[in-house]
Amino acid sequence: MNLPEFFTPQVIWFIAGVALLLLELALPGLIVMFFGAGAWITSLSIIIFHPNINVQLFIFIASSVLTLLVFRKYLQKRFFSENRENANTLEDEFIGKVAVAEAGLKSGQPGKVSFKGTTWNAISDTDIAEGGQVVIKDKESITLLVTIKQQ
Repeated sequence: MNLPEFFTPQVIWFIAGVALLLLELALPGLIVMFFGAGAWITSLSIIIFHPNINVQLFIFIASSVLTLLVFRKYLQKRFFSENRENANTLEDEFIGKVAVAEAGLKSGQPGKVSFKGTTWNAISDTDIAEGGQVVIKDKESITLLVTIKQQ
């Protein structure tokens, strides 16, 4: 296979679409994937209609914006909606449970605790010695808010 023959416009648009879809995994916002879809639609239109580069760019921009406007809100609701029932269940896995301080925790300073076999970032409201047991009071993102366990 000769490389120049392989890099036809439809293949280039397809590869650009794959790259944009992969880029969506690294960037938040659920936007870049629609440009990947637009690149795939452009690739398909080249196979069917053989448009020139100006028409290809128009198809890319129009299909990207159209898919963005039509599908973004639906996908955001479907995958990123704030479901309080699931959030409360997730918090129940942490709140009130006991973890172990991996290093000494200073009041208000970030530290590490071990919980369910994983090391977590933690902030304590009191000083806690290394190996001390702590109770998880709350969770903010990937940081656990802990206090010393009363015996």
